[in-house]
Amino acid sequence: MTKIKLLLLSTLSISLCANSAFAAVSPDEAAKLKTSLTPLGAEKAGNADGSIPAWTGGLTKDVAGAKFGDVPVDPFPGEKPLLQITAKNAAQYADKLSEGTKALLAKYPETFHLDVYPTHRTAAAPDSVYQNTFANATRCKTTSNGLSVEGCYGGIPFPIPKTGNEVIWNFLLRVEAESIQMGYTNIIGNADGTRTLASRGVENWQYPYYFKDGAVDKWNGQYALLRFLTNEPPFKAGESLVTHDSINAQEPREAWQYLVGQRRVRRAPTVGYDTPDFVASGANYFDEVHGFIGHPDRYDWKLVGKKEMYIPYNDNKFNAEKREDAFVANHINPDKVRWELHRVWELEATVAPGKRHAVPKRKFFIDEDSWTVSLVDGYDAEGKLWRVSQVLPFVVPSIPAVVVKPVVIYNLQAKTYSVVQGLNGETYSVIPRKPENFFTGNSVASGSVR
Repeated sequence: MTKIKLLLLSTLSISLCANSAFAAVSPDEAAKLKTSLTPLGAEKAGNADGSIPAWTGGLTKDVAGAKFGDVPVDPFPGEKPLLQITAKNAAQYADKLSEGTKALLAKYPETFHLDVYPTHRTAAAPDSVYQNTFANATRCKTTSNGLSVEGCYGGIPFPIPKTGNEVIWNFLLRVEAESIQMGYTNIIGNADGTRTLASRGVENWQYPYYFKDGAVDKWNGQYALLRFLTNEPPFKAGESLVTHDSINAQEPREAWQYLVGQRRVRRAPTVGYDTPDFVASGANYFDEVHGFIGHPDRYDWKLVGKKEMYIPYNDNKFNAEKREDAFVANHINPDKVRWELHRVWELEATVAPGKRHAVPKRKFFIDEDSWTVSLVDGYDAEGKLWRVSQVLPFVVPSIPAVVVKPVVIYNLQAKTYSVVQGLNGETYSVIPRKPENFFTGNSVASGSVR
């Protein structure tokens, strides 16, 4: 065989491998989900010194006391912090802090701190999700060079991940209720310490990937549907948006926006990636919502490994606070935020060849129990830390799940922050599924009040 033929065969082999699908694990490895791993893929055991306890099933029973919608205000009444991390003692805990957390401690040494509480591994899911996750472990595959998936449904797609792409798909397809309705408030923290209401309204989210009557062969690839209606401030009242997020690498998002001034609905192809988020008056990028939202095709995803870190967790009480008590000048009120020690997956995202993004490098820290993004550090083109995102997850036993809302995005250079989908003063409720035509451009037009 000639050298030319060998070269051609080698090139063809590489090409076929790059575009083929790869299963995550073998049946023998998947069996760990019934022994040493939780049903969603976390290490079931605690850590060496017991500061991270063993997982014992999560929080699935109703919690007594006040609620905002279906969310208990305080799952752990009377619990006090174990320690407080400040700018003065941060070096003592540096190995368990993200660079973004260290930066905030250094930038606001007199007012920003971490109150660290006992760790509670509250993440759980319905039994059907556990069963689907076990099946996904051997049937779910990445395709399109990691930018899509196949053979997945109704559970974490890659509970024993081997690649960065698998981890980000675990987050995008994290456990959610079939359908929720929530109030939302987007707040902008200004450089002078004041705050501005960017928008307030009602959101409906629906997650077809988790429909209980669905199946692998019936799912059309859409995993998240959103429709929101803005009620405040007055000049934005009536503004609305519908989005469909899909695993389709060629058309991952469809969006329709209702324009109040024009009284019409139009396609909104720029709603995504690093387009400034008009819902938050442009104070953050669209794909910074939830820590990350949308398709992963702008980045190459490197799985760095797993580590123990202090992250916001079980922040039901913060989300139940009145808006005036949830914030101080320059950042959210640290006295109201609960931090815990958890194991997280570290994921590094760098702009892919031929692509562009305003934030060319990001580091994500993703909770091993719930697969939710906890912290994100974003770097500018010069490699300087620029943006710090803190997700404030809370536990909803009625699903059961730990869910991601809201996110706070700090712009270190501008000295501003943006709170996206804040729940302070709002409610969050699990509701029956809406009909499919609720999430269409036509429905937005017919439902508009202006």
